[in-house]
Amino acid sequence: MNTNTDEFYMRRCLELARKGRLLSRPNPMVGAVIVAETTSTTHPQPLPKGGESVTTPPQQPSFCPRDTRIIGEGYHARCGEGHAEVNAFASVRADDEPLLPHSTIYVSLEPCSHYGKTPPCAELIIRKGVRRVVVGCQDPFAKVQGRGIEMLRNAGIEVTVGVLEDECRWINRRFFTFHKLHRPYIILKWACSADGYLDDHQCAAAFSTPYTSMLVHKMRAEEDAILVGRITDEREHPRLDTRLWSGPAPHRFVLSHEMPIEAILATCREHNLQSLIVEGGAATHRSFIERGLYDEIRTETSPLVTGGGTPAPKLPAGLHLISSVQTDGNIINRYTNVSV
Repeated sequence: MNTNTDEFYMRRCLELARKGRLLSRPNPMVGAVIVAETTSTTHPQPLPKGGESVTTPPQQPSFCPRDTRIIGEGYHARCGEGHAEVNAFASVRADDEPLLPHSTIYVSLEPCSHYGKTPPCAELIIRKGVRRVVVGCQDPFAKVQGRGIEMLRNAGIEVTVGVLEDECRWINRRFFTFHKLHRPYIILKWACSADGYLDDHQCAAAFSTPYTSMLVHKMRAEEDAILVGRITDEREHPRLDTRLWSGPAPHRFVLSHEMPIEAILATCREHNLQSLIVEGGAATHRSFIERGLYDEIRTETSPLVTGGGTPAPKLPAGLHLISSVQTDGNIINRYTNVSV
């Protein structure tokens, strides 16, 4: 298959992978698509009135590249249950099983090669007898790290690696950061006035709108842990929950002398908390920025002007703006740390 076809089906893998965002963690999000080459295959059609059987080339859905057909797909829906490859093979109909030797399986992340809560997916792929495997990106997990790819190649299966690699790595950036840097993916998040203050002359100010507050709660539901500083906790008593959105509340930390950054990060490692939102005040954000402990920064700027207060943190050098959206009159910017 050509590059365009491989990218087409890998994008479908990514669409499927995102369906597991909340329940697959701490495992990565993974999608898999099994594609048969149908150039030389025919499928039986209903018998005409004369009783003679008729075979015609299969009708290709308008969204599929020419001479190919999806015969199975799946994603990793829940931690501890079947991986994407298992669910994809389970979805193949019995009358499509003979197409597997002429098929390619696309997987957004390298198939596992070890026994964990489920058997190795690389072994399953070998048993099913597909002729080719296309992998989005290699798995950084210590028990995999290329072993799944090696196992497939040793079995004589053609393996292509790195199709839409950046996109495949991006959706699992928390998983990758946790296993490569041995710390959670850290998101610094603050809201400020149009003139750059976090509060109104040291008094709490509501810069978020009801709608943008809901978006904050959605973000909390998607991350594993959240942190504020001791002063913010004592002054504002933030609940840091997800009451405005459906989903689990993140694990709550309060930064203090008794619980410094290093201890919080160690706790995250111990409990497999792969992402951390920092919602503290200026001093808390500064302590993370000075240590280079940030992967993403999200700022919300209100049109309100306070004329004074606690200055918002200065954005550090080396950021890349990935989105800027105006919502309810507020501007929400997202940056990534290109130096990490």
